[in-house]
Parts: sequence; C-alpha cells; structure tokens
Amino acid sequence: MENPFFSVFQTIPCLFLDQRSNFIAFLLIFFSLTCSFSPSYEYDSLDPYANVTISWDFLVENGDTFDVRVSLYNFQLFRHVELPGWKLGWSWKGDEVIWSMWGAEATQQGNCSKYIGKELPHCCEKKPVIVDLMPGAPYKLQVANCCKGGVLSSMRQDPANYGAAFQMNIGKSAGKVVDSKMPANFTLGLPGYTCSDPFQVSPTKFSKDGGRRWTQVLETWNVTCVYSQFRSSPAPGCCVSLSSFYNSTIVPCPQCSCGCQGIEGTKCVESGETPSVLQLPHEHYTAEVEPLVRCSQHMCPIRVHWHVKQSYTQYWRVKITITNLNFAKNYSQWSLVVLHPNLRNITQVFSFNYSPLNQYGHINDTGMFWGIQFYNDLILTSGERGNVQTEMLLQKDSEIFTFREGWAFPRRILFNGDECVMPPPDQYPRLPNEARRAMAMAATFKVFFFLSLCILITEEFSR
Repeated sequence: MENPFFSVFQTIPCLFLDQRSNFIAFLLIFFSLTCSFSPSYEYDSLDPYANVTISWDFLVENGDTFDVRVSLYNFQLFRHVELPGWKLGWSWKGDEVIWSMWGAEATQQGNCSKYIGKELPHCCEKKPVIVDLMPGAPYKLQVANCCKGGVLSSMRQDPANYGAAFQMNIGKSAGKVVDSKMPANFTLGLPGYTCSDPFQVSPTKFSKDGGRRWTQVLETWNVTCVYSQFRSSPAPGCCVSLSSFYNSTIVPCPQCSCGCQGIEGTKCVESGETPSVLQLPHEHYTAEVEPLVRCSQHMCPIRVHWHVKQSYTQYWRVKITITNLNFAKNYSQWSLVVLHPNLRNITQVFSFNYSPLNQYGHINDTGMFWGIQFYNDLILTSGERGNVQTEMLLQKDSEIFTFREGWAFPRRILFNGDECVMPPPDQYPRLPNEARRAMAMAATFKVFFFLSLCILITEEFSR
C-alpha cells in the first residue's frame, strides 16, 4: 500500500513547477519585507509605544540666521534617562554654525578661525554634541523646561519632568546648496538608543492670551529614538532570587547571570574587602564604565529578592528587597516593573510608590514600583545601606490563588527598564511533600463531602 505522505511529497515539486512565477514573486516579497525591518528596533510588550522624541521647531528666519527650539520628550512608561544625562548630537549638511545657545551648551567650540575679528560663534563643529545645563544655571542662559542636567524622568514616575528643551541661533550655510536645512544622523549619546531620520510633521502651535489666540512655528521636524537592551549591554544588569515561608530553600540568582567570576577582564571585590579609591571610576559615572561589583556566583550589580512572607485568611504578604552590589554607582530615581497575575488584587504597598500598567484593557497583571522622594528614591552603592525594601498585601483570589507550581512568584521583573534574569521555573520554591499531601487530602475530603451531599439530596427527593 502506498504511503500517503510519500504521495504528498511527490506532489509538492509539481505544484512549485506549475506555479514557479508565483513562488519567485513570494520569495522577492518575503526578502524585501525582511530587509525593511530595522535591526535596532526593540519591541517591549509592556511598553509598546516607548520612544524618546526629538522635536525641532524653526521659530524665526532672519536673513543669514534662524532661531530653533529643540525639545526632547521621554515617552517611555518606566525607563528614565539618568545622570550623566543625554548628549544630543547631529551632523550639519552644510557649513552651519551655532552663534548662541540658551538652556544647553555644546561640549566643543571647534575651529572658528575664519570668524577672527568678529564675535566668535558658540560652536563651529560639523558634528556638535549638546548637553543640558545643570540646575542653578544663570537665569540669562535659561529657557522654559531646561537645565535638568540631562535627566529625563519616565512618564509614569514623574510626568512633570519627562521633557527638556533648549534654543539656538544658527548661522545658515554659505555657498552650498543643500536639500534641507535639517541636520542628519541624530544621536542621543545614550547606550542602547538608535534614532531615525528626521521627518516633517504638523507645525507646533502655542496658545496666547489665555487660549484666545494661537500661533505656530514655521516648520516642525521630529526624530524618534528607540531603546534596545541588547545594544545597551551584551550582559544583563540584574537578577532575581526567590524564597518563601513554606520552603526553607532559597533559590539564588542563576549562576553567571551577568558574568562569570574568574574570567579574564572581570573584576570584583571579595566579601569583607573594600575597594580602594583608585579602583573606582570617575565620579561622573557613565554606562561605558564597567561596574565594580561584589564577588558572587551571579556577578550582577543589582539583585532583586522576592520573598513570600506570610499567608493570612484573605491576604498573602510579599517582601521585595533590591540590593545594590555595585561599588561604583548610586541608582537614582530607580524603578521596578513586575509581571505577576495576582497584581490585580494588590491591596496595600508599604514604603514604595506603586502604579499599575494597564496595557491590555481589563487585564491588570503588571505594576511599577519606585521610591518615595527624599526617602528611598536613591539606592546607595554597595554597603549596609545599599538596599531598599517594601512589603505588600495581595488579596487572595479564589479562582487563581494557589502556592502550587510557583504561582506565588513573578513571571518577569525589570529594573530601570532592563530585563532581570529569573531562576528556571523548575527551581521555584515548592510546597513540601507534607503540605502537598495535606492539600490532596483536603481536596479528597471536599470531593467525598460533595458526593455524600449529592447522594443525600437524591435520596431525599426520591422519597
């Protein structure tokens, strides 16, 4: 008897021969779509519309110069820009120069020798790098929404400080014909971010006279920058450990989560030792500097510990501890995002701020935690005070609540917007055999009681 699968495979080549042209067209379309995807784009299901938008407004054009206002908006729910802050860069298409700036400054003035005898421009670089002014800058150099040291808060954590702005007077390119007065090749100067080409949008409008009159700029161009954790760092920056009151086993962070001890180039500080000042990076920490961490099996700068502390009649209590094992960095305005199915029943959070991230309508299984200002919004470098902790109460849900199969533990944890390494699910703390046996006996008793009740009711009705 002929094998049906063999006959099918015999038919396939004939189908391709009969429809060769359609198959070739399909291949061309497939490869064109594949090549059109940007390899730098990183999609995060917890924040699908996350980006940093640079808005470039042409305000006034005065003969040889024009005034520009540049605004940066952090449209990310839980990822912020921390110190030393953004460093905005671009490439001029012609010979433009920046005559003056307010709210920010260029890091280099560049070669302005052809302007000898005149007031020198603020910056003559072909590829300028712009940094934000620090808080407390002279009033005459400030503009609205400036001078934050390059720090941009996330939208959920601090909506009042997720934007920044500065203003420039730019000298036009002389003797060159360029296709656009917009520069190109924008960069944020932050690890992990890549920026798109400028694209024109509707002109920005401003209200005056209490909203009775509206004015608008000459042109507005936007640049969108997205973040990729893989591009930011080849290794994760945090890991998660687990424990519970019903199991004496503490599940540690997976081994070599952020690096392996003993590998050439890896530096760490043994327990009980204190690093010398010469070992520490410069005070203006940058992400390019390798963190100096305490020696451990995971070698992560940040460890998040989730402990199921207690079970009440209607609630269960969880303790979260974030420990900084990095000797080189304080973590300011930190944030923690947790994915857990029972967060929809969260009742009370102690010592942390909390906000749900409702990304899928009525499904509420993701929440964001962050520190209380001037209390625990700063995690100090490794040491006795290098940790923050909270406890929370979650109401038990009769439909989903159980301690079995690791249900009491989170599915994902992100620190400062980056994914933390979780232990394998088969290592999650489980109920002891006695507890499992007791639960099984309780379930058997419930079934037996229900069947007995049904029999009694049936006999009663049959009389």
